[in-house]
Amino acid sequence: MNRVGYYLIILCLFSSVTFAAETVFQQGGIAIKGYDPVSYHTMKQAVKGDSQFVFEWKGVDWLFASQENRDLFSRSPDKYTPEYGGYCAYAASKGSLAPIDPKAWTVHNNKLYLNNSLSIRNIWRNDIDSNINKADINWPKLSSR
Repeated sequence: MNRVGYYLIILCLFSSVTFAAETVFQQGGIAIKGYDPVSYHTMKQAVKGDSQFVFEWKGVDWLFASQENRDLFSRSPDKYTPEYGGYCAYAASKGSLAPIDPKAWTVHNNKLYLNNSLSIRNIWRNDIDSNINKADINWPKLSSR
């Protein structure tokens, strides 16, 4: 097993206990580490949100880079929120929860997927459709813990 695989297994084992209680990945009540979920779709980049533009959804504050992005989100949050509650999509495909790096992202078929790191994102992207299918199967069980 390579180092990345070993690291992910350790991370997933640890993280499934640590993060299981939250259905949306958040820190201090802020979703996806304060990054603007709309920017991934509209600007094709990870952009840090501003506390001036906040919207509360699912019990968590979501930050945005602009009022326009906040308004887009408020009209269709499901369109912009990351899959699997904003947890690492690759970890979800392996049946676990793990935190994310907001700069390790992919928009695929108009859906946002976040990963734990850029190296994990590369593994995720090697077989993205299969990984999505596995994560879709695992997510109901993971989100109900």
